[in-house]
Parts: sequence; structure tokens; C-alpha cells
Amino acid sequence: MNKKEKYIRSIKPYPPQEAFFSASARRIAYGGARGGGKSYAMRTKLILLALNMAGIQILLLRRTFPELRENHINPMRKLLFGIAVYKDTTKEFVFPNSSRIKLGYLADDGDVLQYQGQSYDCVAMEESTQFTELQYLAMTECCRVSGCMREHFVPRMYFTCNPGGVGHQWMKRLFIDRDYRQGEDPDDYVFIRSTVYDNEFIIKNNPEYIKTLQSLPPIRRKAMLDGDWNAFEGQFFPEFSYEAHVCKPFDIPSDWTRFAAFDYGLDMTACLWFCYPPDRRHIYVYREFCRPDLIVSEAASEISRLSRGERIKYYSASPDLAGRRQESGCSGFDLMAKAGLRGIVSANNERINGWRRVREYLKYSEDGIKMPILQIFASCTDLIRSIPALLFDKVKTEDASVHPHEFTHSTDALRYGIMSLPLFSSEKEKNEKSRKRSVEEDFFGVSSRHESYFDFLKR
Repeated sequence: MNKKEKYIRSIKPYPPQEAFFSASARRIAYGGARGGGKSYAMRTKLILLALNMAGIQILLLRRTFPELRENHINPMRKLLFGIAVYKDTTKEFVFPNSSRIKLGYLADDGDVLQYQGQSYDCVAMEESTQFTELQYLAMTECCRVSGCMREHFVPRMYFTCNPGGVGHQWMKRLFIDRDYRQGEDPDDYVFIRSTVYDNEFIIKNNPEYIKTLQSLPPIRRKAMLDGDWNAFEGQFFPEFSYEAHVCKPFDIPSDWTRFAAFDYGLDMTACLWFCYPPDRRHIYVYREFCRPDLIVSEAASEISRLSRGERIKYYSASPDLAGRRQESGCSGFDLMAKAGLRGIVSANNERINGWRRVREYLKYSEDGIKMPILQIFASCTDLIRSIPALLFDKVKTEDASVHPHEFTHSTDALRYGIMSLPLFSSEKEKNEKSRKRSVEEDFFGVSSRHESYFDFLKR
């Protein structure tokens, strides 16, 4: 028995790994939690391809070279000794049948340039949630028939992953939510879930590792032990839950108050429409508008068109629109008013206080109703996608990160809208405030509270 046959016979995959080995879709993802044997599965799958398909060209990627060396180069040099030749200068394993496994890294978006113009029958991205969507898309361009294959082979990409990281949202969209864009075929995407409980080796030889995962803080435990893609470390709003915060659209009663808030930029205009009932127990986001590449007047016209026939009390807008343009002498608010959008007020742009207020609205109400104050119509898909995608800023620990930038537009509009209102409170708190004001008015003859512009709007 030669070394190749010994290696193949030594492979004893767990059921999820076996499913990963046999899958043949164009995009195959494996994992979802710690300890599921992801690196072993990826390494073994690529070696089996190289051994069985003469001439196949494979690219295996990690985010950094040290990760690549520890997780793949060193183990593969031992596994493939006498089976394939490792060339250190080019970081590749070359097999007698002309197959090749090239090992590379993508530390940042600029690193994709080193693969420009190259072609690989198979591209594998290990710990794929550590890669940006731009890096992923760039590598899809390299995944094509290399010209070295003798037999028919559909070019494909393999991914291993845990929830969390800069690539969390694009992986979740493709493999968990299965929310596809134009040109993406659902049949091309397969996700094979694996957790530490599937790993017989760890269960038998290292049960303490399972206890370690079980003892993690709740949010991280959900992601790393259970493979919950709606909970991951670094998530700015772990309070958000699709089940708790998203509701079916309904006809809004005529006596409910409506207003809107929007964030404007040339890269994206994001507008949200809000409403709330007379008792103010809850606030609803019932419509959204998100579109790139609009000039100020175009954005105003679209928002005005979508508000037609509704009594919108005011529009809370990005405060930078209040500044006058040097070329025209008009502010952004002036230009929008000329385009037909009236009732614009400058939003309160306090970021940390604003995010705290949003967090309060995401919490469950305290008046016995098991429904959070903030509710979002299921039709507002961009906002629903963006809230759980916001990450903590690495420097300003109470602020949200501005990266990935695509998730900041709708959430900024949400912050503007909520900051335009007083904090919704429980009935107990409202009754206590009402009693206090009544005592003050009886004693002084007038209310002693400060009345802001938005208090005036609610009169």
C-alpha cells in the first residue's frame, strides 16, 4: 500500500464532514460554530480533489500568512510528505498528476491585486467571515476553469466559518438568510452546519473544551457554541431580534402620528417613515427608502413622492444639510424645500446619546406588554439587515463603527428619528410624571418643565 492509499484510508469523516466532501454546488460553506472540525474538513477536501482530479488548480486563502502557516502549511507538509512536493518560494503543493494547491492570504482589500488575472478551478476561503465582501467578490472572478483540467469540472468555492467578523453579513445573507440578488442562483449555495457536538474526537479526548464554550458570556456562547448567526461578538445591538422587533405590515389608523427621518449622502440616501398611536406605547417604522447616487433635489423629490397623501408632521434630517453651499448660497434644506419637501428640521446628531436612546427603544416595555417599544414592518428590509450588522467602534467603545459603511445609513436615519422624540416610557412612569406636573402647576400656577421645539410639535 503506497502513501497515497494509506492517507485516503486514514480519513474517517464525521457526518457533516462527509456531507461537505460529497457536495458539488458552486458555493459550499461548512461550520457555523467552534470545534466542528472546519480546518480539517477544508484541508482534507482540497487534498482529495488534488489526488483525484489530475491538473486541478486550487487556491487556499487565510486572512494572514501566520494563520496560513499554522493551520495549513505545517500540517499539510506532514500529511503530504512523499505524496506531493512543497515549494516554499511559491507557497504551493505540487502533485505528481500536475494538480496544485496554492496557499495565499488576504490581509486587506489591496491584497486582492496579487491574484488579478489568475484562474483557479477551486478557491477556498478558510474562516471566511474574516474577509470583506469586496475580497470575496474579487476572488469569484478568479474562480474559473484554469485550462489544466482534462475532465469536466464545475469551478467552485469552499468556505469555512463562524458567526462574527467583518464578513458576517455577506456570509449570513448568502448561506443562512438565503437572500439573493440579481445574478445569484439559490441552487449554487449550500451550507453544511457543524458544531462541537459533531466532533467525536473532542467529545472523547477533550470534553473540557465543551465546558469552556458553555462558560462563555451569553452572546458569544450563542455564536461559538450554538452557531447562532443572530448573535456574535462585536455586535452593537445584541438586543435586536427579528422575532421581537419585526412585525407584519398593517393599515395605519388615521389618528396615529406620522413623521420621517433621513440620512443624506451621495453614496446613499436612506429615509425612514415612523408612526405611533395616541397612547405612545410603541413606535413603528413602516416604510423605508434607500437609493444611492441622488443629488439633493432628486432625494427630496423621491421622499416627497413617497409621502404623498400622508400627514407627515416633520422630517428630521442630517444636520450637515443645514449648512449653506458656497456655490449656490442655499442650504441643503433650501434645495429640498424648492424640490417640494417641506417641514424639514435639523436632527440631533449626538451619536452616543442617540445610540443609547435607540437601545432603550429596542428593549422590552416595562408595562407588562411583552413587545419592545420599537417595531419595524417586515417590508423595511434594509433597516432589518443593518441593525444587527452594526459593530462596536474599536476606539470609541460606546459608539458604533462606521465600517462596514453600507450598514450605517438606515441606522443613522433610525437614530435621527428616535432622537426627535422624548424617550417613550412605561405607563407607571408616565403617570408619575403627570402627577408631578400637576403638583407643580397647582403650586406655581404654571408648568416648570422646559418645553423644547419637539415638545411644541406634539401639542
